[in-house]
Amino acid sequence: MSLAVVFPGQGSQSVGMLKELSDAYPVVGSTFAEAADVLGTDYWTLAQNGSSEDLADTRVTQPLMFISGIAVWRALQAAGLPAPVAMAGHSLGEFSALVASNALDYADGLKLVNQRAQLMSTAVPEGEGGMAALIGMDDDDVIAVCADCTGDRIVEAVNFNAPGQVAISGHKDALEKAVALAKERGARKAIMLAVSVPNHSSLMNDAGAQLAQTIDSLQWRTPSLPLLQNAQAAVAKDKDAMLASLKAHVFSPVQWTRTVQALKDEYKVSSVIEVGPGKVLSGLGKRIDRSLTHFPSETPDALQAAIESIQVSA
Repeated sequence: MSLAVVFPGQGSQSVGMLKELSDAYPVVGSTFAEAADVLGTDYWTLAQNGSSEDLADTRVTQPLMFISGIAVWRALQAAGLPAPVAMAGHSLGEFSALVASNALDYADGLKLVNQRAQLMSTAVPEGEGGMAALIGMDDDDVIAVCADCTGDRIVEAVNFNAPGQVAISGHKDALEKAVALAKERGARKAIMLAVSVPNHSSLMNDAGAQLAQTIDSLQWRTPSLPLLQNAQAAVAKDKDAMLASLKAHVFSPVQWTRTVQALKDEYKVSSVIEVGPGKVLSGLGKRIDRSLTHFPSETPDALQAAIESIQVSA
């Protein structure tokens, strides 16, 4: 059984997450403690005792989810996870994948993600940006809706999460027009999301330019296994191409449907473990290709069941 690991991004966080896993695997707590030493913030206490609103602040969510991905990855390794043949991360999860694949040190990843969160939170004036979800429309139809609602104000298709499930991003007023137009054109569901940041849209160009300077200042290595990046749904041909894709990441669409398809078609993956809290990517994966077996790993029982199933089928 060929295994891939995938790391979730923003939206998978919840109050009290990973508590059971931390009790069973001390490496979870030590991973959060290491982050507190580097960033000066106790994200574990925030995750356990903060409010949902606290955790939804992108300045908190991004480092929190990055730390969580590495914590669960380390727990999986401690539990004897067989070596995966490839990995990927959804949006912010790509940064966890970069560290898990040994392309970047954990401490440098923490600093990079923290800066990313700060830059993205101030990319547009408060209340002017956002995201929406369109359900039940083809990708091309979503792109057409966005084009018809873009002028001085922009809205763009940015997260191709699964067939018939696309997130759009941009100025709030343009998003509202797109939501209304999508409903007129037959979307099964079109809703504004509780997100104040226009993630992965061209409104993030300036943030991307600033983040690129930090990316250039860090020590990078070639990943230790194939890492499919969001923008191309493919493995970069070399380290320079990998960094070019990463620099464009913050203002480029997330091609998740194509990524999951590539894991199966190009790397012959049959099982996928979601490395982090929640089951968002497992749900998307089932919509993309039901022939793949998806495993969450946010609790000790789920983690152990995933490893045992993979070992039996190997």
